[in-house]
Amino acid sequence: MKRSKKYVDASKLYDRAALYEIEDAVALVKKMATAKFDETVEAHLRLGVDGRHADQQVRGAVVLPNGTGKTVKVLVFAKGDKVDEALAAGADYAGGEELVPKIQKDGWLDFDVVVATPDMMGVVGRLGRVLGPKGLMPNPKAGTVTMDVTKAINDIKAGKIEYRLDKANIIHVPVGKVSFTEEQLQENFQTLIEAIVKAKPSAAKGQYLKSVVIASTMGPGVKINTTRFV
Repeated sequence: MKRSKKYVDASKLYDRAALYEIEDAVALVKKMATAKFDETVEAHLRLGVDGRHADQQVRGAVVLPNGTGKTVKVLVFAKGDKVDEALAAGADYAGGEELVPKIQKDGWLDFDVVVATPDMMGVVGRLGRVLGPKGLMPNPKAGTVTMDVTKAINDIKAGKIEYRLDKANIIHVPVGKVSFTEEQLQENFQTLIEAIVKAKPSAAKGQYLKSVVIASTMGPGVKINTTRFV
């Protein structure tokens, strides 16, 4: 894969093989972000679990103290008064069965997170083939299947992110923007890693945090020394 000159120049600023303390890693990531837009800072965590087994799944959600720096559009599936409550709480869209054909047939996906009240999951389930592959299906573990739609929306708008394993047992999540201060990025990262360590399945054996890397959208990854987090 051919790397840009900016990427190559940035990679010369650090040792690719070294493990950095989070404070130094954040400073490096900010320094190496040279794109003309406000890049997202992402964490990539490779875990010592096998997600093919139900008892080794790692999935949940956490509210980052400083948010993600991204405006998140929320769609709520609800009935009656809960639709009004959702809109009053700041949902971008709220409704029921009438939204199904709009998503299924018209391909409407102008939202980032889907919340549903439990009594609407039968309706939402019909959208599994569309929402599932995009990671948009509401899930009780992530707090997106709930009767308390106001809290769910407030948390999401405040910077709640979902984390889950991919097929390679890696979690990829945003922890902020390059424009954040180093302290804000460190706080967000600390909150994320504490949540993931806490979510360690009892069936997981051996080293849990295999490798943790942070990087900006266009920049190289910096490896984190995780000994203080476990």
